[in-house]
Amino acid sequence: MIAPGYVATSMTENLPEASAEQLKANIPLGRLGSPDDVAAAAVYLASEAASYVTGEVLNVSGGLYI
Repeated sequence: MIAPGYVATSMTENLPEASAEQLKANIPLGRLGSPDDVAAAAVYLASEAASYVTGEVLNVSGGLYI
């Protein structure tokens, strides 16, 4: 399972600037994720490289844990 954090999408693009900056300040990597970040996690889990990965939740959140 993939558990994405805040991702730059049409849902987050309308955040007020102050809210967006405060949100980014709380993310250890200092930015919102991108759809490509989430897609890369999905590609990994679907690949042979993850063939022995079972029952995990892959947190793709830039280090923000709620």
